[in-house]
Amino acid sequence: MKLKPVAPFEPVSVDTFPEGSNWIAQVKWDGVRMLTYCDGREVRLINRRGNDRTPQYPEFHDIASYCSATSVILDGEYIAFDNNKPSFHEIMKRDSLRKQMNIALVAQRIPVIYMVFDVLYADGVDVTARPLVERQRLLESILVPQPHVQLVGSFQDAHALYELMRQRGMEGVVCKDANSTYAPGGKDDRWRKRKLFRDLVAVVGGVTHRAGTVNALLLGLYEREQGRLIYIGHAGAGKLTQEDWRELTERVRPLAIAERPFANVPERSKDATWLRPELTVKVQYLEWTPDGSLRHPIIQAFANVPPAGCDFNQGN
Repeated sequence: MKLKPVAPFEPVSVDTFPEGSNWIAQVKWDGVRMLTYCDGREVRLINRRGNDRTPQYPEFHDIASYCSATSVILDGEYIAFDNNKPSFHEIMKRDSLRKQMNIALVAQRIPVIYMVFDVLYADGVDVTARPLVERQRLLESILVPQPHVQLVGSFQDAHALYELMRQRGMEGVVCKDANSTYAPGGKDDRWRKRKLFRDLVAVVGGVTHRAGTVNALLLGLYEREQGRLIYIGHAGAGKLTQEDWRELTERVRPLAIAERPFANVPERSKDATWLRPELTVKVQYLEWTPDGSLRHPIIQAFANVPPAGCDFNQGN
């Protein structure tokens, strides 16, 4: 039986941790959410948006090497490291590849680890209605840890884990009700995430240049009700290399347009080159300013997210 892909259960954002003995805390990894489907014949790797990423990660095709179940759906996060920390920029170098030759080469240069934290289906049985504590025991019994496949640990003290994440410059913590069932496509406060750094995916509506090379991106989000693209700030700092900026300069040339795509007027309008809003980027930032722009936005990586999905409801 071919297993039908499902949208994963999502946590809600919070500023405080829940109290009570029924909660566990786990590291929030800065990577790509990935569900692994094996029906006993083939393995498929599907991301949180339902896109097939099986070709991009050949090291996870041999599921028998890391899972003893004959059929299974695993939920977890693919991560890649930069300076001993998970890096969204690095994992996107793998996730964005399409040519098989490039995939084989980059797979050796950028190793990926699958951090598995849940199981939805095992040996022909749907287990989403079971409480998390039972699914965790099942996961422990079927997962065979390898250097590139690891079981995500669970902790009782969310505050201590959060402080450790702060010291290590990590993304944050997810708290989960140990009695929670798994709701495919759901999002509620039985799972709660508390980030050290805020992030979102924004649309690139314009760029500025220095000496002929793009040096900053003008960012926007859509209003869900009216469909207008609202300017929220510009970003030039981040993890893009000089080569990335040169490649971006060539990439945006065919996207140039005469009219401003933003409904409001950016402060850098005089020097901007307007673009068709087709590119999206993941941006890390400190907070929103009173005038509705991002404070200290930092570019993490280009994102494989449709522009229409980049709106102000992210993170709610």
